[in-house]
Amino acid sequence: MNMLIYGLVTGLLFGFLLQKGRVLRYDKQLGALRLQDMTIIKFMLSSVIVGMVGIYLLNDLGLVKLSIKATILGPVVVGALIFGVGWGLLGYCPGTSMGALGEGRWDALWGILGMIVGASLFAKAFPFLEKTVYTWGNLGRITVPQVLGVNHWVIIPIFVVGTLLFFRWLEKKGL
Repeated sequence: MNMLIYGLVTGLLFGFLLQKGRVLRYDKQLGALRLQDMTIIKFMLSSVIVGMVGIYLLNDLGLVKLSIKATILGPVVVGALIFGVGWGLLGYCPGTSMGALGEGRWDALWGILGMIVGASLFAKAFPFLEKTVYTWGNLGRITVPQVLGVNHWVIIPIFVVGTLLFFRWLEKKGL
């Protein structure tokens, strides 16, 4: 039960931050898709960096255990294409569609309905996909530090500094 409470609190906090970051707005979504407004990109990269530092720190402290999934290029490419088409047509991604609905934007229901239908179709098609798409480009359970053969604390500061430099560049460009 505690995990459900943690999930609920985390979800509410994430939704609050999505709203405060203004990434639920259609103009921000469209600006990101047209590479004219990097608000959403900055929000997502910030989340990735905070998550990367947090997860590896918790792992090193023995509070969590990493469960690395296999990198399989086939489902990643196909899923990214479906995700991109859905985002482009609707103007919301899954997280922002839920947040937009919370703000009272009823058009987000189409995205939520699409997620439910898509998940159902995926569940029905999984046995077929497992024999086809899930066999294309299986790289195994890899991480960037493993590929480079270095400790993750060598890579993490490089990603953090690189992200901060990227943010600075975006700000200079007015994006």
